[in-house]
Amino acid sequence: MKLSPTGHATARGAVALSSMVTRGTTFAAITSGLVPADFLKNSELTDRLDRLAQTPNLLVACDYDGTIAPIVSDPMKALPIRETSVALRNLAALPQTHVAVISGRSLRDLAALSRLPVEIHLVGSHGTEFDIDFALDLDPVLRERRARLIAGLEPLVDRHPGLSLEKKPASVAVHYRNVDPETVDAVLADLEAVSAEIGDLSTHHGKKVCELLLIATDKGRALTTVRANVGATAVLFLGDDVTDEDAFATLTGPDVGIKVGDGPTCAPCRIASPDEVGVLLAALCVRRAEWLAGAGLTAIEDHSILSDQRTAAIVTPDARITWLCVPRIDSSAIFAELLGGPVAGYFSVGPADTSGPPPTQTYVDNSLVLRTSWDSMAVVDYLDCSDGRPDRLAGRTDLVRVIEGRGTAIIEFAPRLDFGRFPTQLQIRDGGLEVVNAADLVVLRAPGVEWTVTDHGMHQTATAEVDLRAGPVTLELRCGTASLRPERAEESRRREHTTAFWRDWADRLQLPPVQTDMVRRSALTLKALSYGPSGAILAAATTSLPEFIGGVRQWDYRYCWIRDASLSAGALVRLGSIEEAMDLLDWLLRVLDTTGCGPERLSPLYTVDGRSLPPEATIEELSGYAGSRPVRVGNAADHQVQLDVFGPVLELIHQLGEIGAPLSSRHWRLVEDLVSGVEQRWQEPDQGIWEIRSAPRHHTHSKVMCWVTVDRAIDIADTVFGRERPEWLVLRDQIEADVLAHGWNEEIGSFITAYDGTDLDASVLAVGLFGLLEPDDPRFAATVAAVETWLRDGDTVYRYRHEDGLPGAEGGFNLMTSWLIDAKILLGDLDEAEALFERYVELAGPTGLLAEEVDPRTGRGLGNHPQAYSHLGLITNACRLAQARAATTG
Repeated sequence: MKLSPTGHATARGAVALSSMVTRGTTFAAITSGLVPADFLKNSELTDRLDRLAQTPNLLVACDYDGTIAPIVSDPMKALPIRETSVALRNLAALPQTHVAVISGRSLRDLAALSRLPVEIHLVGSHGTEFDIDFALDLDPVLRERRARLIAGLEPLVDRHPGLSLEKKPASVAVHYRNVDPETVDAVLADLEAVSAEIGDLSTHHGKKVCELLLIATDKGRALTTVRANVGATAVLFLGDDVTDEDAFATLTGPDVGIKVGDGPTCAPCRIASPDEVGVLLAALCVRRAEWLAGAGLTAIEDHSILSDQRTAAIVTPDARITWLCVPRIDSSAIFAELLGGPVAGYFSVGPADTSGPPPTQTYVDNSLVLRTSWDSMAVVDYLDCSDGRPDRLAGRTDLVRVIEGRGTAIIEFAPRLDFGRFPTQLQIRDGGLEVVNAADLVVLRAPGVEWTVTDHGMHQTATAEVDLRAGPVTLELRCGTASLRPERAEESRRREHTTAFWRDWADRLQLPPVQTDMVRRSALTLKALSYGPSGAILAAATTSLPEFIGGVRQWDYRYCWIRDASLSAGALVRLGSIEEAMDLLDWLLRVLDTTGCGPERLSPLYTVDGRSLPPEATIEELSGYAGSRPVRVGNAADHQVQLDVFGPVLELIHQLGEIGAPLSSRHWRLVEDLVSGVEQRWQEPDQGIWEIRSAPRHHTHSKVMCWVTVDRAIDIADTVFGRERPEWLVLRDQIEADVLAHGWNEEIGSFITAYDGTDLDASVLAVGLFGLLEPDDPRFAATVAAVETWLRDGDTVYRYRHEDGLPGAEGGFNLMTSWLIDAKILLGDLDEAEALFERYVELAGPTGLLAEEVDPRTGRGLGNHPQAYSHLGLITNACRLAQARAATTG
C-alpha cells in the first residue's frame, strides 16, 4: 500500500511494524503480512503521522461503514475489521488520546455492531445522536413528523424490490444498494417526492443510500463538537463516504484527513480500502506510544546551557537550540521545542551529510562558549557577554552561532512567538531575516545566506544550505533591535571577550582538590543562573520538565526562591566568590523596600526583578516533554507560607561575616527584620520546603531553619556588628526545645516530617547539617539511618514517599542525595560518602550539567535543568570532603 496525497494506495508486500503490547495485544502480530513495503516510504504521509503523534491532545475520529467495517449487502452484518478495532482500542488507552466513531447509523445500531468500549466516543445519525437515550427525549412534534416520514417511505419498499429502510430516532436512511440499477433514478425521484411532501428535511446522499433527516446536522458539526469536548489540539479523520466530506472540510492546521477508497475528496491523503485503515492506525498508535514514553527525545541531563545573565538558551548535543525566552529568562519562549516538539520552535545547524558519527560537544576553555563538532564541521554557540555588563537593565541579547568546516551545512530557523501561540511571520531582508510581528524586536543577521521561507500553519520557517568551503558563516540572533548592521567589534573579538568573561571569573575561584572540574562547572552554572541586572539567582533555567515522565508534576522554576538563591550564593562563597551573595542581598533589600511588606510576610519566591509572580497558568498548546503535561508558567507557591526561607538568608550573611565581607548597617537591619519575622511566625504551620499543595503543617525542617535564623543572628550580632541581643538567646532556646519535643518521634526512632504525623522526609537531615544537634548526637545518626532505610533507592534519595495530594510519583531528589553525603561526612563515614559522591557526579550529562532529580530505574535526569540545588549540593559535598580528608591526614 502506498499512501499518497495524490493517488490511491498501490502495491502489496510485507514489512513488520514495531511491536507494542497494550491490553495483551501485540500490534506486530496483528498486522503481520498486512503492512505493505511502501507504507513507511512515503515521507509526506509518515511526516504527517509523526506530527500527529506528537500533538498535546490527539483526537482520532472515523466513519464506520466503509472505513472500519467493510461495505456489505446486509448493513446489519457489517462488523468492524478486527485489526482496526484493536488499533482503535489501543489508541483510546493512551494518555491524552481520544477516539471517536461518527456514523450515519443510529447510535443503538452503531454500539451493537461495533462493540467498542466506553472509552471510545460513538456518535450516531451523522451527529444527531450523542446520547443512547436521544430517542426518548425527541420532541413530540418531531416524533409526529418522523411517523409521517416513515409512512410515506414504506410503500416504496413494496414498489422497488431490494429497497430497505433504516429507521433512526431523527432520520430514515433508504438503502438501494440491492435495487435493480435500472430503477435507481425512479427510487431517487420517489424519495424527492416524499421529502417535498413532508417538508423541511435535510437530505444526505451516500454510497447507495439516501438519508432524510428531521434535524439538520452533518459529520462536520459532529466532529467539531467532539473536538471541543475533548480539547483536541489536532485531529485525524478517516472516511469513505460523501457525507464524510463535511468532516474533512472542518480540518485545518495540523489536522489530517484521509479518504478511504475511490471518489473525489477534499482530504489531502488517501488509502485504498478499509483493510488498510487498521494498519495506518496501528502505525500511528506505535508512534504515539513511543513519543509519550520519551522515545527519540534528548535526555534532560544531556542538554547544555548558554547564558548572558539575562536569559538562557538550552542546546541539544547536536547543536539544536530548543529553548530560549526573550527578552529575559522568565519571558515567553521564542524556541520551545523542549516542551512542545518541533512545532513549538527551534534553531538547528548541522551537516547535510549525517552519515558520520554523532557530534561531540564541550564548553570552550572553562566558559559558557559551547562547541559542537562533527567530522566535517563545527558550530560555536554563545550568548554575547563581550560588553562585560550583564547588570544593565536595557541590555540586548545576542545569540551568536559560528559555523566552520567543510562541506554543506543545513540551517533551520523556526522561531515561534509566545510558546507558538502567536503567528510567527518572517521577512527576508538584506543581510538576514526579521520576525516581523514580534512584540520585542527580533532579527537574524546572516550575511551571504540565501533563505527559503515556507509556511507551517500559522507560522513560517526559514531554511538555508551554506557551502562552508567559502569560509565560516556567522549567524547572530539579535533580540531587542531590528538592526542588521555589522557590529563594531568583529565576531572573533566578541567571542574572545565572552570566553574571558566566564573564564576569568572561574579562574578566581578557590576550588577544592575533589572533582575540581565538576566543581568549576557547577559554579559556572550557578553564575549562569544569576540574573545580572538585579542580582537574583534562579532555581533553574526552564519550566515544566517533568519530575515523572507522563505525570503532572511540572513546575516553573524560572524565578528566584529566597531559599534556593541563598544556598546557591553560599556555595559560591565557599569557593571565594562573594559578589553573587552581596548582589543577592541587595536584591532582597530592594524586595522588602518595594513590596512594602514586613519581613514576616515575605513570599518564598519573586520574579528576577523582585516582583510578585503572574498567576500560575498552563500552556495548552505545548505537549510537554515526553508528553508530560501540563506545561505551566508562573508558580502558585508564591502565595504559600514557607517559614524556612529566613534560615538560608541568615546562614549566607553568617558566611559572609566569617570571611570579613563588607557588611553594612543595612545588612544588620535585615538580620533584625528576619529575626523579627521568625519571632512573630515560627509557631505557625506552613507548606514547608517541598511546597506541599495541601493543608499547612508544623514541618520539622521549617522549625529547624527558624532556629538557624536566630542562632546565626546571635553570632552575627556579636562577631560582626558588636551587638548583644539576649532576647534572641531565649527565642533560640524556645525553638530548639520545641523541635526536640515535637519533631523527634521515639516510636519511629527519627525526626519526622511534621509534628502531626509519623511520615519521614529527607529534609529533616537539616537538624544535624545546620547544627541544631551535634554530629555525635545519637538522634542525628538514627535520623540518617532512617532516611537511608526508607528514602534511599540505590544511589539516590527521595524527598519523601508519603501522599502529597498529587497523582503519580517522582524521581530521587539530587539535593537530598547531597545532604545524605554531607550527613555521612559529619558522622565520619568518609569512604561511603566519597563512594556515593562519585556516583552523584556521574549523574551529570556530557557537559557537566545536572537536572533536579533522577529516575533510579534508568539513571535518566528528571525535572528542570540545569538545577541550582543539584549544583550547589555538588559544590558543598566536594568542599566538605576535601576539608574532612585534610583533617584526617593533617
